[in-house]
Amino acid sequence: MVEQRHPSAVPRLRLAGTACWLAACSHTGFPKLWVPHPCRQPEFLWCFFFYIPDVNSFAARTNTCGELRAAHIGQEVTLCGWIQYQRQGLFLVLRDFQGLTQIIIPQDEAHSHVRKLLSNAPVESVVRVTGIVSSRPPGQENLKMPTGDIEVKVETAEVLNFCKKLPFEIKDFIKKSEALRMQYRYLDLRSSQLQHNLRLRSQVVMRMREYLCNHHGFVDVETPTLFKRTPGGAKEFLVPSREVGKFYSLPQSPQQFKQLLMIGGLDRYFQVARCYRDEGSRPDRQPEFTQIDIEMSFVDQAGIQRLIEGLLQYSWPEERGPITTPFPSMTYEEALADYGTDKPDTRFGMKIMDISDTLRRLDIGFVQNVLSYPHSTAKAICIPRGVVKGSTDMNIFFLLILPDGSLKSLLTKFLSEEQQSELIQALNMQVDDVVLLAAGDHKRCSALGSLRLESADLLEAAGMVLRDPAALHFLWVVDFPLFLPKEENPSELESAHHPFTAPHPSDTNLLYSDPTKVRSQHYDLVLNGSEIGGGSIRIHNAEQQRFVLEKVLKEDSEVLSHLLEALEFGAPPHGGIALGLDRLISLIVGSPSIRDVIAFPKSFRGRDLMGNAPDYVTPEELEPYHIHVSWPAAETEAKKN
Repeated sequence: MVEQRHPSAVPRLRLAGTACWLAACSHTGFPKLWVPHPCRQPEFLWCFFFYIPDVNSFAARTNTCGELRAAHIGQEVTLCGWIQYQRQGLFLVLRDFQGLTQIIIPQDEAHSHVRKLLSNAPVESVVRVTGIVSSRPPGQENLKMPTGDIEVKVETAEVLNFCKKLPFEIKDFIKKSEALRMQYRYLDLRSSQLQHNLRLRSQVVMRMREYLCNHHGFVDVETPTLFKRTPGGAKEFLVPSREVGKFYSLPQSPQQFKQLLMIGGLDRYFQVARCYRDEGSRPDRQPEFTQIDIEMSFVDQAGIQRLIEGLLQYSWPEERGPITTPFPSMTYEEALADYGTDKPDTRFGMKIMDISDTLRRLDIGFVQNVLSYPHSTAKAICIPRGVVKGSTDMNIFFLLILPDGSLKSLLTKFLSEEQQSELIQALNMQVDDVVLLAAGDHKRCSALGSLRLESADLLEAAGMVLRDPAALHFLWVVDFPLFLPKEENPSELESAHHPFTAPHPSDTNLLYSDPTKVRSQHYDLVLNGSEIGGGSIRIHNAEQQRFVLEKVLKEDSEVLSHLLEALEFGAPPHGGIALGLDRLISLIVGSPSIRDVIAFPKSFRGRDLMGNAPDYVTPEELEPYHIHVSWPAAETEAKKN
């Protein structure tokens, strides 16, 4: 049963299936969510309608290049698009965002001006044509094109803009350097792959908005992108102001603002947030990026996790198959022990094994010496039918089991045959298996996590199937440490994530006696070995927050005085999460780089190659900001020359 009011306000409705869509508002024409009454039977069948968007409204065309079919034969249509291909003045293929249509160029004398115009227009010129939809001659249908049954015989044509010589062809299979692609990004965007990626991204975000705002009462709030520097975390971009010596900072995330919104009683906040980090680029990182930012009041960790599972399940593209929930969970310690990383790829085995006890029983002097140090362990991974290539750390030992059952390794000269058999049994090795073995501190053994992934790459390059590209292995990683020793000074502590994360309820007392042992209420969401989200329950007590900042982290709490004061005015318990939208979409479409799902990405060095940014600013332009650039000697000399 579906309630529907004012049908005149609902153009082109289509029955879509079982769900909970509603009627339309007469004054807006937008769908209105209709939630079933709680007293209804759960097995009651619901239906919903959705709009077919009118992509030809307000445009100088009657149809797109991807929608004409046999049903349109005999109709006069007007199409606009780019010339993808032209053959000897006989026909051309016209392309727009929705697809391709074959256009027949008239050969009769009456249309000689049309023939001349279209025959001389270069590829990628923009044209508008009007003509009659006709069926293709028998045997000339193109089954690979959705419009392959028809063609349009042109009556009139207009070249809206000519295209000059292209720096590269607009074809997906044409190889071109990434630098060239980003220099001419507006041309690269014409490719079907980038069109697909950006449109899918838009659809996923829209579904997320529906789920959060319409289904669960979240409020979409825009937070400032000009703020102030905050302690810890990633490097920030500074923005000069006209006040002497004062700068804004572009936020790494809306973290403080979304907590302040909870204190303000918004209860449920959501934002498609732009964030900034002055750290250059990697395949999965950009200086500016987008995250789905979420915060809730009166919630615990389990509540946030169930929300995100439902959000992803609701917004996940059908082409990637369904998502199974709930997602499995693993502690931080388990992840490091089994996979050597806090974002494990669980699509394949090759887990790290602790063989400390086995090696302690074997009388190998230098190994015993290493294991005698505090916190030292011995760990190994077994690579099935593995081949070790390249150089690795000299402290990583290789063991290969030969067809005769014996071991080949530098360690074998220290082992009797009985000890070798014991080691083979402990490692569960088969013929041609290779084992990588490391002994030492935690950092030394965690290197096996990287070698595990590198080995998987090598095995797959050699033809072994380890990771199903269609598989979706979601994983929650929980119980992270609240603090970690600073790399530059291990005697001091820093936040494992950020200073607003609340301690695990069971470890609250340790915060004041031994903060190094405190677990946090932080949780990361991992998909196929990539972290796609992270969040936590926040500290909502002002005194506890001040203690963390001043006593544990040795930070100046005055910088966060606005937040500390706000926490004193009745802050509710709250928590949240942020999903990395760029990284999530790149995993959905199977792209190795997030640059393929961002309209205008930065280069590996964080530069905009199309607009040449960042760029120089003259001393006169800097004067109102009271800034003077101190040029390095080499650049000063270069400017003189």
